[in-house]
Amino acid sequence: MTMRETTTWLRCPAPLTDPNVRLVCFPHAGGSAAMFHSWGGRLPGVEVHAVCYPGRAHRIAEPPPTDLRRLATQITDALVPLADRPLILFGHSMGAAIALETAVALQERGIEPFHLFASGSRDAPYPGPEQLSDPDELNDAAVVQRLLTLGGTDPELAADPEFQELVLPYVRADGRMFHAYEPGAGPMLRCPVTTIVGDADDDADCRPWSTLTTGTVRAYGVRGDHFYLVAEPPLALLGDCLPAPVRSGS
Repeated sequence: MTMRETTTWLRCPAPLTDPNVRLVCFPHAGGSAAMFHSWGGRLPGVEVHAVCYPGRAHRIAEPPPTDLRRLATQITDALVPLADRPLILFGHSMGAAIALETAVALQERGIEPFHLFASGSRDAPYPGPEQLSDPDELNDAAVVQRLLTLGGTDPELAADPEFQELVLPYVRADGRMFHAYEPGAGPMLRCPVTTIVGDADDDADCRPWSTLTTGTVRAYGVRGDHFYLVAEPPLALLGDCLPAPVRSGS
């Protein structure tokens, strides 16, 4: 994996000369690395990397991903050169599932993630097929309304035809990929998992984390809806779960 390919897959808003830990952030369906740009430099000793999915932002000319596990394998290829430091994975909503599969792929290469944060995801049985919306059955207006219902999208921007033309294709593609994803049976992980869900989030991803890892599972509730982290990133919670030398500032 060359440096150019690594920067294609990852954006690092505040590179550190000698980081203690690397935090890898996985956006939600329809999301981009820009969501985590402001996180860089806010946790001492922690170098933040945001995953750049194909089909959006600087990769808009590329086809969006269609296979979630293959996407996780490609992300893993980009992360291997960064595994000289402990890796903490933070995935929001669909990003939590991609973080899960990336953690599994890292384990298969002998790299043990230090911690996995599943944001916008609760420890609960997988939803049944009847509870999942097929993105191909939704017209553009319904997709836009779905974005507004979830929060995190400005209504005026969502009504802009140019915005819809640019964004809706990869929003649909992400939904299609997530809809086709068949979760594996646990346990799949060995690392600890922390779930974070807003108290007004009725759209949280459901994943039986307590059966997917042999590590500890902790559940945290915070104020907010599905996109609680836009207004209030859970940086203090992340800081509490850092390796002890980093927490103490050494």
